[in-house]
Formats: sequence, C-alpha cells, structure tokens
Amino acid sequence: MTLTSKLTQKYQATVPEEIRRFLKLKGGDRIAFEIENKVVTLRKASHLDMELAKSLSDTLSEWNSPFDEEAYRDL
Repeated sequence: MTLTSKLTQKYQATVPEEIRRFLKLKGGDRIAFEIENKVVTLRKASHLDMELAKSLSDTLSEWNSPFDEEAYRDL
C-alpha cells in the first residue's frame, strides 16, 4: 500500500490515519526516519532513539549560532 501526504510551506506533513493506527501513534509521540540505500523508513521512535538523540545534542553546539540560524533557516 502506498499513501501520500503533502508538505506545507514549513516542510511539515500529516501522517496518514492508516499509518498512525498501524504504528499506534498518538499526539506527542516521536517518530524516527532511517535512510538506507536511498529508501527512507518511518517508524515510531523508541526510548533508545530518544536517549541517543539526547546524548548527541550537546556535541552539536558548534552549529548553534546566529550565523548558522541565518544560513539554514529556509532549508
């Protein structure tokens, strides 16, 4: 089954109802995207995904400046 969703001007998309039900998603849940061999997979994020993201966040501060915000704002 292939389902589609349209991107907004802010690059946001609605997860179709069938996918939300299948993944048992509810408001506030996190989702994870994986890229492998030019294929993107969407899944419900696990506790381990969140812990990894949290542990990496402090290492990315070098890209957290007003100059970076200006450069990447429209991406």
